[in-house]
Amino acid sequence: MTTDDIDRKMMRRALQLAAAGRGAVAPNPMVGAVITAPDGRIIGQGWHRRFGGPHAEVNAVASVAEANRDLLRQSTIYVTLEPCSHYGKTPPCARLLAECRFARVVVGAGDPNPKVAGRGIAILKDAGIEVTEGVLADQCRSQNREFMFAHTHHRPWVTLKWAQSSNGFLDGTFSTPLTRQIVHWRRAHSCAIAVGANTVIADNPSLNTRHIEGNSPQPVILDRHNLLRDSHARIMANRHTIHVTDKRDIPALLAWLYADRGYTSLLVEGGAGVLDSFIASGMWNEAFVELSPLKINGKVSAPSIAIPPSGHSGNIYHYINPIF
Repeated sequence: MTTDDIDRKMMRRALQLAAAGRGAVAPNPMVGAVITAPDGRIIGQGWHRRFGGPHAEVNAVASVAEANRDLLRQSTIYVTLEPCSHYGKTPPCARLLAECRFARVVVGAGDPNPKVAGRGIAILKDAGIEVTEGVLADQCRSQNREFMFAHTHHRPWVTLKWAQSSNGFLDGTFSTPLTRQIVHWRRAHSCAIAVGANTVIADNPSLNTRHIEGNSPQPVILDRHNLLRDSHARIMANRHTIHVTDKRDIPALLAWLYADRGYTSLLVEGGAGVLDSFIASGMWNEAFVELSPLKINGKVSAPSIAIPPSGHSGNIYHYINPIF
């Protein structure tokens, strides 16, 4: 087996580990790390388990048994994303790897976050460590597509979601236990969730993650006519709720959510006016539409996307915005 073969094999393992953090680390990326000794044995593994907690590299180094600590200077560490170079909720991982004096660091993809963006790799090279970049880069970037997109385009990745009847009216009452789980799975993978004031008044939603295990997104209430008061809904009692009452347009809103709040993904659940405004702006990346076989005497027409779906799973149709 060649060095390239071994590198790809270990990076695939690191990607598997990274996936274990899905739904728990946003707005940070999922990252996995694997440490191999000179004889090829895996002596350490780790992943980023939760937002604010130790990063993958820290957990991998901590997992190395005391009997193998002396091997770190001769070892290789595989990391799916460029090690961070700045102080945030944790110290910079690139400094840790430099202090451990690894013989080699293999990086899957560079980190587009302006706080990193090549600085982590520079720290490693300045410490005299051999760095190999771009191993399974496409897979590593794809695993964190929202993170990569946000730091490249300076706005969150936007996912639209709604349920509609077969005759084109909005209605969520026909959702099944399975589709509710899917919706909550998407909530757990999103930094924030947006609805309009009329939806809050009509439905009094919680907008949290309940039907699966995972983090709850931060609620964003779009209320340009200032209709809501604290007494109107339980969501307004949530101290984390962002109540947007000004008339900024969608691009300005998304730029602010990225720059001021650090959000890399936004799930938009409605209602019709909010969904239509995102569609009209073109500032969306994908949409999931649950299509019921039932017809209803509805009052609110469902949004319309002027492109065919890219595919569907059962009655949930998936759309991808070709602009991005």
